[in-house]
Amino acid sequence: MRAFDGQFSDNQPIKRSIPEKQKQLRELRETLAAMKPHTAPTLRESVRRRIAELQAELRAPR
Repeated sequence: MRAFDGQFSDNQPIKRSIPEKQKQLRELRETLAAMKPHTAPTLRESVRRRIAELQAELRAPR
């Protein structure tokens, strides 16, 4: 089924609260630590990039 313009399922970023961002950051760190040595470098890099983005968001003044 196609979304109509302005529908909530449009391509919009998910707004997360500070505790949700902290939880996601913790989970991403655990995921990165649990990755096997043969995991694709691009996947590893994308997780690292998301961790850096979340850290910057949490450090930013509110």
